[in-house]
Amino acid sequence: MTATTVRDLVPAELRHRWAEQGYYPDRDIYDLFAVRVFLDPLRTAVVDEDGELNYVQLNELALRMAANLAGRGVGAGDVVAVQVPNGRYAVAADLAVAAVGGVVLPFPVGRGAGEAEALVRLSGAKALIADDLDGGWTTAELLAPAGVFEPVRSDPNGPARILVSSGSEAAPKMVLYSHNALLGGRGAFVGRLIPPGEELRALFLVPLASSFGSNGTTVTLARHGGTLVLQSRFSPRSTVELIERARPTHLFGVPTMFKMLLDLPGDFSSIRVVAPGGAQLDEQTARACREVFGARVVNVYGSADGVNCHTALDDRPGRGAGRPNPAVAEILVVDDELRPVPAGTEGEIIARGPMSPLRYLDDDLNARYRTPDGWVRTGDLGVFDDEGYLSVVGRRKDIVIRGGANISPAEVEQALAAHPSIRDVACVGVPDELMGERLCACLVVDAPVTIVELGEFLGELARYKHPEHLLVLDEFPLSPAGKVDRDALRVLARRARR
Repeated sequence: MTATTVRDLVPAELRHRWAEQGYYPDRDIYDLFAVRVFLDPLRTAVVDEDGELNYVQLNELALRMAANLAGRGVGAGDVVAVQVPNGRYAVAADLAVAAVGGVVLPFPVGRGAGEAEALVRLSGAKALIADDLDGGWTTAELLAPAGVFEPVRSDPNGPARILVSSGSEAAPKMVLYSHNALLGGRGAFVGRLIPPGEELRALFLVPLASSFGSNGTTVTLARHGGTLVLQSRFSPRSTVELIERARPTHLFGVPTMFKMLLDLPGDFSSIRVVAPGGAQLDEQTARACREVFGARVVNVYGSADGVNCHTALDDRPGRGAGRPNPAVAEILVVDDELRPVPAGTEGEIIARGPMSPLRYLDDDLNARYRTPDGWVRTGDLGVFDDEGYLSVVGRRKDIVIRGGANISPAEVEQALAAHPSIRDVACVGVPDELMGERLCACLVVDAPVTIVELGEFLGELARYKHPEHLLVLDEFPLSPAGKVDRDALRVLARRARR
């Protein structure tokens, strides 16, 4: 793939309008990062397990990697796959690929060699940077002494990054983003999370190689000139130690991670904002986060497909996913014919705006999920209230079919999350000869619960939606991207029924 072969599926006049409205910086990622290096060279850029790097030191690493990439034949428009754990070398690799004018394809550590090979093949990647996969260039090799390198200036509307989505497809979706969509649209999302006059020291509990983690190098550093706080692997106790040492202001992670941190003692006084993504945060956990961290909790709804909506810092709790920000993405709730539905009516969420990606790499996905006028069909179900606040109520595909009746796991999870003994919940379907599927509630609990007790607690929820099986675990398995691994839960639930 090269920049000249990529067709943006958002109409050019819309991109031009967003630029005129000031939503785009109209710089490429490395160029904007270089501005940060010039303006605040000694500011801490990265805090990781090996210590700290300021902006000048990080830039030196990135340019050395870039010189070695260029010396090995990587140039403008080339795709470079990267599997490196959170830390300074993952950040430097991001910047190095941008500096040579390439397109970075990061994917989290933990994805096996087979999946890595498929991503490289399907993306047409020219190179792989990985320390633990055969056929890749190691970070040590790319940090060898190299000659002088002159960074390439890239088209801000050209391709910059491929996000690998772990959505509901059988295979991961690869979504292509431009420099402007990342720096502008996603940058505006993070910008709304920075209280006026305060700094951004962002601890990413999820991999930088995930969709949520793409707000790290590109947005936290290049767009906002902040500090990235990173650990190679999420572990609750080590995370608390890192918080006490590095004093982050913002925590980015998935709800399960925050739930794992709530009962651990620690000094959380530096934290100003907790931003969960990847799944809905129930109000009971949000309340606990506000109390334990002493921070504002922002409900984030978004995906690699190009949708984002979140509550503002001054919103009162319980306002769903917030109101759409035009600097990030316009959002509509529509019927099956893609016509907007009235407030209070449930429908599919579609999105289009400055953060909209260029396209999927797979033309079949573009045909299914992109419209001719630039909207992306998310497959998520939502509803707006009379004040314009969006609530996400489930997914079209993420359903359990019991005897022909559709059950939304998200709806049942939200109801069960209010139970005082339940710390975390995920509902999955298990095969059943009679009904086709039955619902299993997978729980992490503070006190024992029974299936009968859960049925009584759910009360007004339709009886056919009540879980019929129960699986209690000490903790939930997490995917390489840091989300609850529902496939693993399904396997555990099936085994428990034998």
